[in-house]
Amino acid sequence: MRRRDAYATLRAAFAAGCDRNGFRLIHYAVLNDHLHFVVEATGRTTLSRGIQGLLVRIARALNKHWERSGRVFADRYHDHILRSPREVRNALRYVLGNGKKHAAEGRAVSVPQAIDTYTSAPWFDGFRETFVVRGIEAVARPVTEAHTWLLTIGWRRHGLLSVLDHSA
Repeated sequence: MRRRDAYATLRAAFAAGCDRNGFRLIHYAVLNDHLHFVVEATGRTTLSRGIQGLLVRIARALNKHWERSGRVFADRYHDHILRSPREVRNALRYVLGNGKKHAAEGRAVSVPQAIDTYTSAPWFDGFRETFVVRGIEAVARPVTEAHTWLLTIGWRRHGLLSVLDHSA
């Protein structure tokens, strides 16, 4: 999924499904064979239906792109409710830095830039360092703004993230 054409398809699916019926996609990371999401939902049912809807949208888009049919994802996902500012900060660091961690471990992932552009990092305003992603203005925003205190203000109490960090 970390190919330019497949990623463009994924970003379009993310943009179309990032804010629907109380479910919001706030951040993501695209790895070779899996995805990481940080989402907000108004409840467990909204979360379940939101993830299911987003994964169906992604699978249909990828199948069309790859000119194939069939399952793209297993019928499962792992969720974890983030309850504290530190937990949210650690999750953001993990999701936005996971590709760099895989690359540092010698896995088949390449992250030659300061940030992983196969994540929502270009739209993230919580890095200590400033950087410019050329051409970002021409790309539809694939994530939506957070509404909860934890994802807007709370996590920042433990410090902004650094583009130099690898996820834990």
